[in-house]
Amino acid sequence: MVRCGDIVEQSIRLPSGNGPIMLHGRALRYIDEVARQGSIRKAAKTLHVAASAVNRYILELEEELQAPIFERLPRGLKLTSSGEILIQHIRETLQAHQRMRAQIQSLKGLNRGEVVLATMATLAAGRIAEIVAAYREKHPQVSLRIMVGDRTTVAEMVALGQADLAIAYNLPDDSRLQRAAEFRHALGAVVAPAHPLANRKTVRMSDCLLYPLVLADRSLSLREVVEAAAPARATLVPVVETNSMELMKRLARTTPHITFLNRLDVDREMATGDLVFIPLTGTGSLQRLNILHRARGSLSPAGSHFMQFAQERLLASFDES
Repeated sequence: MVRCGDIVEQSIRLPSGNGPIMLHGRALRYIDEVARQGSIRKAAKTLHVAASAVNRYILELEEELQAPIFERLPRGLKLTSSGEILIQHIRETLQAHQRMRAQIQSLKGLNRGEVVLATMATLAAGRIAEIVAAYREKHPQVSLRIMVGDRTTVAEMVALGQADLAIAYNLPDDSRLQRAAEFRHALGAVVAPAHPLANRKTVRMSDCLLYPLVLADRSLSLREVVEAAAPARATLVPVVETNSMELMKRLARTTPHITFLNRLDVDREMATGDLVFIPLTGTGSLQRLNILHRARGSLSPAGSHFMQFAQERLLASFDES
């Protein structure tokens, strides 16, 4: 990813009715930042330049393209259809420039870089935090930026070039994205050690429905997986619905509540004896943990190295479970 303060000597050539337009590094950064901020004033403040200079670049480019880039709204600026095409091209150019610089530095043996990872809050607080800490211990020269969102937002961050890669559950298929790895894990019932079901080696979903259910709400892909595991004609009636996995686990510690997660989500609580994980039988419902990056272009050396490290760590975790 390219930070606003980077000096970019890259330029791109755009077609127009009056011949090709050359956009140089400064204009690329100005337009990219305005698109991110939705405001010329905010973009200028971030870039440490005068707002009039940013506005001038935009107006000149719109005149040369003979098409508006931004729609002027009372609350700020919004990309037009032409602007969406332009900004995608600009970000691809900025990212290509960053990759080129990183590859050259890698050849020099510096191995520095930045990796931007998009993930879900449920993973960021657990498995991703562990992977990041382990990676930073071995490679302190690489900086990491973790961005959190739901599965749609996470996929869009990568597709739009706002993140280098994504690690998240049940990401949808998208022609703009390349699936680098997928790990599948069955759901289980999660209960307190004193729960009546805690001593079972496996449990059926129908047995779980006899107890107060704490379920992920419909904003989480986990809810779809849980509902797919329910018996035909059964109705799931939760006593609590939430988008917080931490709350789900906290309530599961109080008998007789029961929730549904995969083993990786509760491995720390299992190690401390706070929760019990019981595999569900009679269902083929799986949670898919995906690692994705953009289909076009290539990852920076740091991004590629981190992705490989994360894959190895996740594979080891799934093997252990």
